[in-house]
Amino acid sequence: MPRPIARVLALLELLQSGGIRTVTELADRLDVDERTVRRYAGHLVDLDVPVESVRGRYGGYRLAPGYRMPPLMLSDDEALAVLLGLVAGRRAGLTTATGTASETAAAKIRRVLPERLSRRLDAVLGSLAFTAPPGEVVAPESTVLLSVADAVNHHRPISIGYTNSDGRRSERTLHPHGVVAHSGRWYVTAADLTTGEDRTFRLDRITGVRTLPGSFEPPVGPDPAQRVLTGLATAPYRHEVTLRVQGTAGQIHTRLPAGVAIVEELPSRSGADPKTERWSRVELRVDRLDWLPAVLASLDRPFVIERPDELRGLVEALAERLAHSARRGPPHV
Repeated sequence: MPRPIARVLALLELLQSGGIRTVTELADRLDVDERTVRRYAGHLVDLDVPVESVRGRYGGYRLAPGYRMPPLMLSDDEALAVLLGLVAGRRAGLTTATGTASETAAAKIRRVLPERLSRRLDAVLGSLAFTAPPGEVVAPESTVLLSVADAVNHHRPISIGYTNSDGRRSERTLHPHGVVAHSGRWYVTAADLTTGEDRTFRLDRITGVRTLPGSFEPPVGPDPAQRVLTGLATAPYRHEVTLRVQGTAGQIHTRLPAGVAIVEELPSRSGADPKTERWSRVELRVDRLDWLPAVLASLDRPFVIERPDELRGLVEALAERLAHSARRGPPHV
């Protein structure tokens, strides 16, 4: 695209952001002199774009109120960012129950792009590979997500229908605090007025959201993302595990994420070096213990098992298998 045309379009983009832009500001943003800015504004007027000149000390240029450009004017970088965002969002589970929405949106974008750019973007998407498999996608209904997010934003109570993991249905009244996307699922943290507890609810299990009159004051304390991670780590499971591990919370979370384990750094002993002798208390709730010994070994840090005793035997068995493999010689050919 010739440089003057690109700058004329850049001027239009600046004006579309709203308000009055002074000639000096526009000249700085476009890296041209003020006379050139006036010429570019004239080009836009010639293209039937209603650019208005505002006189006075704080005058400049603006678009006529109510004017809207035809849909979609994207630069190469913007088009690539949008399409890659749609692909990444679909793989990460950041989609709604209208499962084809990201695909149809991408198709619409491609249809209005110049052929040259469309071919280049198709080449990128066609050659793109991911090192990780797609996550499990459990998407909420679009209307549920939008209604809950609006209630969060305006601090409005809501009434919902909810289905528990065991299939039991119930009607609940919530003060929703925040919407969180985690590992392919969407959650809302809320005060459950039905039980009087702070809870985390999966959006894909919510139906029939209805906004109620009134408002509430958002709570202080952990942000919604931290509330979700803590809720997942403390959910009831078959085994309750308590460990003491030599290391900081950051070091331990590299192998035991916050959604799996709660880590509390313990005070250092008198005279101990807090950088090398810091210990932490780790609590987990899990359905199975068989995967934990390998994770603890990968931490490569001293640890003490407080409970359950069954975990000790599993760690010892792993240690014996590793020692046996280390002593084994190469097979005879």
